[in-house]
Amino acid sequence: MNKGVPNQGLRGILDIVATYKKEHSLDLSCEVFDLRVKDEIPGIEYDIYISSGGPGSPYDGEGQAWENSFFALLDQIEDYNKTHPDKKYIFLICHSFQMACRKYGLGMVTRRKSTAFGIFPVTLTQEGENDIIYAGLTNPFYAIDSRDWQVVDAEDETFNETGAEILALEKERPYIDLERCIMSIRFSKEFVGTQFHPEADPDGMRLYLLEEEKKKSIIAAHGEDKYLDMLDSIDNPDRILLTQKSILPNFLTEAIQALKEA
Repeated sequence: MNKGVPNQGLRGILDIVATYKKEHSLDLSCEVFDLRVKDEIPGIEYDIYISSGGPGSPYDGEGQAWENSFFALLDQIEDYNKTHPDKKYIFLICHSFQMACRKYGLGMVTRRKSTAFGIFPVTLTQEGENDIIYAGLTNPFYAIDSRDWQVVDAEDETFNETGAEILALEKERPYIDLERCIMSIRFSKEFVGTQFHPEADPDGMRLYLLEEEKKKSIIAAHGEDKYLDMLDSIDNPDRILLTQKSILPNFLTEAIQALKEA
């Protein structure tokens, strides 16, 4: 979903998969598909799918071939899982998460009043505290947030009808009269997504923050104190490093264990 824009997200995902493969001595292979630029889309033959974040509006793909391809893949995986014991699992990050919320009618996907960027606390719901992908994390935990859009207005009726569960919410801001946005949803047993970036790692974030243009833009938008706080947070082992070592690896463990048992 990168739309050809260089970022640290894809590298982070590939690094997590490579590390997991080595640590667990698995015969695990990984392929990358460029959907938004080349309209490349994987087939149904894969066991696990990870769909990345990306720039722009989650409505950019309306009426375009690549969005149709993406939504058709989600439908294919759902249909497959209804009729096969060996389920297929998918993890949706940021842009992909927002698009899935649009597709399934979960909440409203709206533009934020201002860009959210930084290392922020994320609050787990009761369902999130009991979900395997958040095992080992504190509540709240810390994650990289980078977005101009959000998912809000969660109606219990819609979630009850679909069986989806909200796993995490934006930090509480009692001094601001705005609804807390949804930060994570388990759409089904096999589909899960996050608004934040669980693939982000300290080294990649540090490189990003130290780029002169990025530094200037962050300070201009959020102030020098916020910029320095982000640099300090990078070195805290209980913040994004713990998140990076927990969520996607937990998801891989869940999926691979289910495949072994099928």
